Amino acid sequence: MKKATIALLLICGAVFAQQKGSFTDTRDKKTYKTVKIGKQTWMAENLNYDAKGSKCYDNKPANCEKYGCLYDWETALKACPSGWHLPSMDEYQVLNNTVGRWDVVDKKLKSSSGWKDDDSGTDEFGFSALPGGYGNSDGHFQDVGYSGYWWSASEFTDCNSGGSCSAHIYYSSINAQYIFYVYDLLFSVRCVKD
Repeated sequence: MKKATIALLLICGAVFAQQKGSFTDTRDKKTYKTVKIGKQTWMAENLNYDAKGSKCYDNKPANCEKYGCLYDWETALKACPSGWHLPSMDEYQVLNNTVGRWDVVDKKLKSSSGWKDDDSGTDEFGFSALPGGYGNSDGHFQDVGYSGYWWSASEFTDCNSGGSCSAHIYYSSINAQYIFYVYDLLFSVRCVKD
């Protein structure tokens, strides 16, 4: 059963409806919070679906419960449940444009707790970005508490470098960044509704 609450946000003189809800992934029966920001509906927490090749930070299940699973890019492309998909960089940009000026985006999207040095955000949009860190294919993990990395479906095609763009929020930064990374790193997934 879906629950929803609606709040109104005043952004740059325009009023946006913010609708919070939830849905259940039929594959494993896990329930996720959702939030509608502008015209997009996002998961309000990281995906925690145990796909083949996914890992928990430091291989500890408790980290999956808190931060969701970490995925390589190929797995991330197929990890979202039916009716949802891995966002493109254009879709991340729509989110940023809705949230406001580039220099305050990450503060507004960060969760209100859980970041190192008390550098949490205002989470005024209900996106609740957490610093889940990342992993390498060699089993090394780092940056939990300091950074959040989320895959996009957009490939980086310059110079045939073999990688994808991702969204990145660092604990001490004031804006979300979009950076190219190689496919075999392990990042979080935040799905957007079809």
